[in-house]
Amino acid sequence: MRHFFTLLRHELWKLFISPSTYIAAFLFLLIMGFMFQWILDLYTSNPQDESPSLTFFKSFFIPVFFMVPLLTMRSIADERNSGTIENLMTTPVTVTEVILAKFSAAYLYYITLWFFTACFHILFFAYAQEGSTIDPYPIFGGYIYIAISGMLFLSLGIFASSLTSSQLIAGIVSFTLVFGFIVGGSSLEELIIVMEPRPQWLEDLSRHTNSLEHMNDFSSGVIDTRAIVLYISCALTALFLSILILEYREGGA
Repeated sequence: MRHFFTLLRHELWKLFISPSTYIAAFLFLLIMGFMFQWILDLYTSNPQDESPSLTFFKSFFIPVFFMVPLLTMRSIADERNSGTIENLMTTPVTVTEVILAKFSAAYLYYITLWFFTACFHILFFAYAQEGSTIDPYPIFGGYIYIAISGMLFLSLGIFASSLTSSQLIAGIVSFTLVFGFIVGGSSLEELIIVMEPRPQWLEDLSRHTNSLEHMNDFSSGVIDTRAIVLYISCALTALFLSILILEYREGGA
């Protein structure tokens, strides 16, 4: 891993000069800002029992669907299309270093964007009605989930980019994988309801893969270690498959 940090600096620089990076940042902050404002307006006209911050976190999947493809579709597909991946593989770097550097750069940028949304909660705390009680721990839990789930979603994007030389196809595959994990995992419970008899293994699977329920738990201050193990293990699997694919297709060392 001698060249990892050199590759990481290079990948971060590529992100900062890429138009898709700024498009992703602009769309993300615009959507999340309007979403938080809409939530506050909703609570003003119709007060709810739970904090607006918790409702905000429960909509986390909306920006994830477009952020992940935009941040990862160029990572390998663009280099393969331009032919620079062959030159990279002839340098004294390993495929593992290349994949981890690309993933780490995208992940750092992803976390940075979510970090900026903390300003929404700070403003809410600053202007909350005097005497109201605000519990910050569910917000910390929500950001912990964002950080952990982001590992999986971005690793799926890297995996999608390793499959093709087309950015468009990589983006579509990345969107499909992320959409399938979030929506598919959360819809298993509805599938089980119409099944007779109900397989126990399918019920267990639905509980373990329900991303929306995981976010509800974390943003309520309940840290489920099973969800942490799920996301990290799946992320490592996706990165491992990306390494194998790149090594096979490009003959990396």
